[in-house]
Amino acid sequence: MGKTAVFVLSTLQQIEPVAGQVAALVLCHTRELAYQICHEFERFSTYLPDIKVAVFYGGVNIKIHKDLLKNECPHIVVGTPGRILAVARDKELSLRNVRHFILDECYKMLESLVIDEGEMIKK
Repeated sequence: MGKTAVFVLSTLQQIEPVAGQVAALVLCHTRELAYQICHEFERFSTYLPDIKVAVFYGGVNIKIHKDLLKNECPHIVVGTPGRILAVARDKELSLRNVRHFILDECYKMLESLVIDEGEMIKK
């Protein structure tokens, strides 16, 4: 909670919300962590009504996320690497205006990348 609060509060303090632009991107290695971090952004931004936050992860119909990006674009996006990559590749998520990029528990994402690469080499 302490480390999460530090980057959540510092991001909220620095963010300048512009309608239709994603200003902050947070990547997490699991859905559960992404959901928890999104909840913390929502909790700490209670008195910042202009700031919109959304969480994107696999297991949810991607059309829901694409519609959200088109119609109610959040200023802060929290998500897992696979889903963020999918919406970015489809040109639904513009990363052009991202000023804050946070990798939460980056070492765990790298561990899974190394394991995945090892699996690919064996095959």
